[in-house]
Amino acid sequence: MWDRVYVKSQGKASFKRNYLNSVLVALIYSLFIMASGSLSRGKTGSINKETLNDPDFIRIFLIVLAVVGVLILVASIFKIFVFNPLEVGCTRFFLVNQYENANIGEVGFSYKNNYMNAVVGIFLRDLLTALGYCLLIIPGIILGYSYRLVPYILADDPQIKGADALRMSRNMMKGHKFAAFIYDLSFIGWYLLGIITCGIAIAFYVRPYKLNADASLYLAIKAYNGSAQEQTTYY
Repeated sequence: MWDRVYVKSQGKASFKRNYLNSVLVALIYSLFIMASGSLSRGKTGSINKETLNDPDFIRIFLIVLAVVGVLILVASIFKIFVFNPLEVGCTRFFLVNQYENANIGEVGFSYKNNYMNAVVGIFLRDLLTALGYCLLIIPGIILGYSYRLVPYILADDPQIKGADALRMSRNMMKGHKFAAFIYDLSFIGWYLLGIITCGIAIAFYVRPYKLNADASLYLAIKAYNGSAQEQTTYY
């Protein structure tokens, strides 16, 4: 089994070696996560019977409903075709950064390398994870860990199809999900520090450190599973 302390130390070393770029890409990563999860939430209230029978209210309500539906559709399309490959690109940066000082240009990697593989792979991961959460919280968490490595697999080898990346992630995470959960818990203290500092520590230290460590974790799991048949070249 991979060693959690070693994985975190490797991630921290990569982060400190390329501090500024790591912070910038972590900021981009955090911004697209917030944007993709910021769909409008409807606020419900009591509506009396007279209002429901008012034809003017019905027309206005249907118009508002249609507008909200269009906005949600546009946001979903934007998330799938813009944010999904961006997530893989950010992951690519942190993966490359484990070997050398990665350039911020790696963020655009998926737009130039088998774009649709990234689009489909992340879409399927999000869909299956969401379905798991619809069933119960626990299945959603388990599926989240099962498909945790999907963006790393796509960033590591853009030739891999989206559906194949899900299968590979599921196989690679067998026997590693609980250890990965404990690994994530080990960062709680850092995030508490981030809350105390009003998010400053998260933006300038915790988040880029964690993302570098996550890339190191992928490499450790990949090596443990004997998945690396050849060393990937990042030039």
